This record gives sequence, structure tokens and C-alpha cells, in this order.
Amino acid sequence: MLNDEEALRKLVDELRRLSLQAGHSIMNHYETDVAVSRKEDDSPVTAADNDAEAIILAGLARAVPHIPIVSEEQHAAGYRTEIGTLFFLVDPLDGTKEFLHKNGEFTVNIALIEHGIPIAGVVYAPAKARMFYGIAGQGAYEQSIEPSAGGDIHAGSTPQRITARTPASDGLVIIASRTHRDQKTDEYLNMYTVKEFLAAGSSLKFCLVAAGEADLYPRHGRTMEWDTAAGHAVLAAAGGSVTQLDGTPLLYGKTERGLDNPFFVARGAAPSR
Repeated sequence: MLNDEEALRKLVDELRRLSLQAGHSIMNHYETDVAVSRKEDDSPVTAADNDAEAIILAGLARAVPHIPIVSEEQHAAGYRTEIGTLFFLVDPLDGTKEFLHKNGEFTVNIALIEHGIPIAGVVYAPAKARMFYGIAGQGAYEQSIEPSAGGDIHAGSTPQRITARTPASDGLVIIASRTHRDQKTDEYLNMYTVKEFLAAGSSLKFCLVAAGEADLYPRHGRTMEWDTAAGHAVLAAAGGSVTQLDGTPLLYGKTERGLDNPFFVARGAAPSR
């Protein structure tokens, strides 16, 4: 199936529909006071996370029942899926803190992994009505679409191709976490000429690099694979890269690490030599 570009495109359209439906559910919770509970790692979880996850898992099970799914809230609850060379990584609400702070910088993340590489991904920021998606070898796109579209991916604007930019000669635009920037990140950035700092939550950071709005996103804190895979897919399809600090590719399916990531840096397009 995945050797067929048209089939992969159709699958990504289904991921877009599911992200819209999940985003609509999240926004219904966003307008109310949501009860917060704590997971074992003390991170917050809400009914918005769980309801969005249920929508995505049910939709994927209908569309492609043969592909395993690893999803954040199921994993946090102790559920483990046997993964092979092809599987989904799902974060139904990336940026729960941003959701609770009501700053709009939270996303729905769905990625398809093949042989450790994110070959397709959708990132949807429902409060900002911004959807990003990318397919390996087929490019990355941004669409403006409201969560009220109810799963109709044609209800928004015509998707526009996005391309990661090469850095300007007068310095880099750095984007970093709004809630997790630390001293290690600042020390790492000392090797660069920095023109501007931007802050954003969730996987939006990958997408803003992919869209040419920033040049570099360094992360020197803990992340899980479902936090990064969809944004990684979008950025890679836009011509950027995500590597460990030593330059080796960031790969997925790292069960020996419990699916957590090493520190990494996401970059826009490399300058031509």
C-alpha cells in the first residue's frame, strides 16, 4: 500500500479528517472549565485528551485496522502495543498545559512511521485553525480550516505548499518551547548568531520551521515520540531535518528507551554549498 503514492495521499486525507474531528471535540472542552488529573509522571491530562484520543483510535481502527497504533494516553495508562516496521504515533492533545492556559498553542498530532522514519504526519492547531501535513516525497502543506468543519477537509482554504527556508546571512530566527526553555538550550545557542527568538507551544514549533517562519528549534528536555513524530514528518517533507545533537537522524520505535527521545534539533533547509 505504501508504495502507492495515491493510497498514501488518501490515507493522509483520512488523518486530516480525524484530526479535524478531534480538534472539534477539543474545542468543545476548551470553552468550559475542564477537570485536570495527573499521570504517573505528574503531567496533566483532561477529558479533552481522552475524548480526542477515542475519536482518533476508532477512526484509525476503521480505516486501517492492520496498522498498530501507539497513543499517548493509552501508553500512560499502561497499554502496550506490539509495533513492527509500520505503525502510527498519536498525541491527541499535544500541549495540555497550553490548552489549560488557553493560549491556543496546542495541537492534534498523528504520524505514520515506517522503518523508524516518519513518512506522513498531520498537525492540527484547532484554536488557530491551522492544519499542517506532510508526506515523504510529496511535500508539505498548510491549510486554514476551522474545527467546526466537522471532518470535511474541503471546507477550509486550498492547501498551500510550504517549504523550509535557508537561514539568512544576518542570523537565525530561533523558536523554542514556551514552557520548557532552559539553560542548556541557551548554552547550545551560543554557537549561533541569533537574530530573533520566538516562543511557541506543542509541535507548532516544527511546523513554523517547516513554513519558513523560523530557522531552528533546539530541544534539550525530555520528549516522547508521539510529541515529535507528526511535526517531524511535516518538517522533513518541507525540506528540513530533525537530528540528534550529534547529527544522526532522530528515529522512532525506540522501545528500548521506552519511546522517549534523546535531545534533538530541528532545522530548516540547509544552505547550498
